[in-house]
This record gives sequence, C-alpha cells and structure tokens, in this order.
Amino acid sequence: MDSAAADWAASGLAHLTGPADGPPDFSRAGVLAEARRLTADIGQLLGVETDAATILAGRAALLGLTRQGRVSAGRATRLLATADGWCAIALPRADDVAALPALLEADTIPADPWPALTDWAATHSSEAVVARAQLLDIAAAALGETAAAPPVVRRAGTATETREADGLLVADLSPLWAGPLCAQLLARAGAVVVKVESPARPDGTRRGEPAFFDWMNFGKLSYAVDFDNDVDELRRLLSAADVVIEASRPAGLQRRRLSADDVPARPGRVWLRINGYRDQPDRAAFGDDAAVAGGLVGSDSDGPVFCGDAIADPLSGLEAARAVAQSLHRGGGEVIEVSMAAVAARYAGLPRESSISDSPVAAPQPPPPSPSAPPLGADNAAVRHIVAERLCTPC
Repeated sequence: MDSAAADWAASGLAHLTGPADGPPDFSRAGVLAEARRLTADIGQLLGVETDAATILAGRAALLGLTRQGRVSAGRATRLLATADGWCAIALPRADDVAALPALLEADTIPADPWPALTDWAATHSSEAVVARAQLLDIAAAALGETAAAPPVVRRAGTATETREADGLLVADLSPLWAGPLCAQLLARAGAVVVKVESPARPDGTRRGEPAFFDWMNFGKLSYAVDFDNDVDELRRLLSAADVVIEASRPAGLQRRRLSADDVPARPGRVWLRINGYRDQPDRAAFGDDAAVAGGLVGSDSDGPVFCGDAIADPLSGLEAARAVAQSLHRGGGEVIEVSMAAVAARYAGLPRESSISDSPVAAPQPPPPSPSAPPLGADNAAVRHIVAERLCTPC
C-alpha cells in the first residue's frame, strides 16, 4: 500500500476530494506529505507542534463537510465549464448573489442561480468570465491561471538580532482562515496576539460554527476599533506591534494611511500581507477559487473537481507562519507578501499520484476542543494598556 495514499486516506482529505457520487480521488496525496514537511519546519522555527492533516481537514470535520465534486465542500463555490476550459465562481456573500443580475445582464435571477451561471459560463471564455466577475467584486478564477511563486520579501525598516515569537506583540487584522491560522501559531509560540476587528464588520467566521472560530482565535486578545473614526488609536497599535498580519484590500489601509509604508515601524517589525493574487492584491479571493487559480484540483473522468476544503487557505496560513518565523530569525524589518493562488500553484506542481487506491478512507477528524475565543472587544482596555506601555518614551 502506497504510504502517501494511505496517509491521504487516513487524514480525511480523500473523503473531501473527488466526485460526490463516485470514488475518492488520491491524485493529490503528495500535497499532504509536503504539508507535513512544512509543519515540521514551523515546529523547528516556532517550537510549536502542528498536525498538517488536522490543519487541512479540521474545518471540514467541525462543519460536517464531504466531497461534492465540482461543488466545493463548503458549497459556496463551483467549477464551471467555459468555452475554452474551466473556471471557479464563488458566491459566499449576500453581495455576491445581489450582483448576479449585473453579471449575467438579466433583470432577475432564479432562487437557484447556478443553472443560469453554468449556461452563461459555457458561452464565454474563462478570461471573459473572470474579467466580468472582477468588475463586480465576485471571486472567480480560471483554472491554472497563476504560476507558483515563493513569498515576496522586501526590506522595510531596521533589522534587529534574531528573535523568538515568545513575548512579541502581534496585531492580527486578518479575517477568516489563512491569517488567523498564522496568528494562532504565533500565539501558541508565546506571542501576545491582538485580534483586531471592526464593530461594524467583524470577522465573518464569528457568524459561523463557533468551534471553528474558537480554534482559530482562542488565546488572542479581542480588540474592536472603528477603522474610520478611530484611525489614530489603530495606528498606535500598529506602531507598537512587532508583527502585523493583514489580509484586507491594500487600498482600504492606504486610504486610511494605515499601510506598512504609512505606519512608523519598531526595529525588527515584520509586516505580513496575505492576498489572493500578488499582481492583483485588491482582487477578491477565497480558499477554493484561489486553489483553482493555482491549478490545485483533483480530477474525475469528466474534468476537475475540488481538492479538500478551501485548501489554499490553510496552506497559505502555514506558509505565512513559516515566512514570519524565518523573518524573525533574520531580525525582521521586512514586509512579506503571501499569495494564496501562488501557494496553491506550488502544491499543484508536485508530482501527481495514482487517482485510485485501495486504502480505507476515513472521515476528517476534528481538532481537539479549543477554549472559547473572547467576545468582540472584550480586551479593549487591556490592549490600550499594552500599547501605552510600549509607546511610553520615556515613562
């Protein structure tokens, strides 16, 4: 029995990859083996033990997801045939659905929009589908449009001596999965992590399965601040932070003068940006469509199927954690950019395995129960105290 296939089957990832009414697909079993090497690197750098299979399949276990073929495990994204290939379209937000009449140039859209989207995509090129979706801020991707690339690192400030994560102040402005996962690993390594959210638009995962939100955000301090009216207060936090993690549209932070180039940096600060596409940082992207852009899909006899559950998200979170830890060991003073589509493309470039295996397939296993994450804004006073102490010169 092939060890990679057996590991893929036991991890629950085979349960999440393949047609809904057919056998599981093992062609991407090498992804888990590479992810295990990545978590081993993180363990050496941060002193944190992390199980790659749990990271990649844990959300699916908490949400009870399974493989759906060309429908994503989370059901918000679909692979659609176009006139010249395949594309993915994601509709996780109410605003995405509201934009469909404009996308399809129709007066009304049925309650189930996917048949109309399927017919429309079939008469357009993948490039045209993606271009029109981008105009309406709908996440869409052509299969394999993005090439593999490592994180981009540039000097931005003064480096210090090598530092460990223990005791560092991390400002986590990121929502959903990739950024919060990176921040969670830093918290487990001893960093003081502040989860920053807007009271008007908190992290969308707060509205979902509480166990997933807790898994990603337990042990962090919750800080709620108005990004429009409390800009000076937020700037003080970013000025005090040793590590900043952001996954928002760059234009939003730049407009408020809260970007890495606007906020004064402490010596050794590491600023991490996670986006869907390096050359289009304001382009909407989620884990499943970014994986398709990188070509990280499984296959059946009729074409591509989704691989895992939003797999570009956890892979990017792990890659980001390694990149931040490596920067700290260099002394920081850097801005790091991680593209989810480029990360997915790197894993898509691994050798394919046989799609068929006799390994018994297990369902994904949930992570160990996590302590509850704090309510929104529960730690505002504590965060302000930490910032005041750090910026007190002299006291």
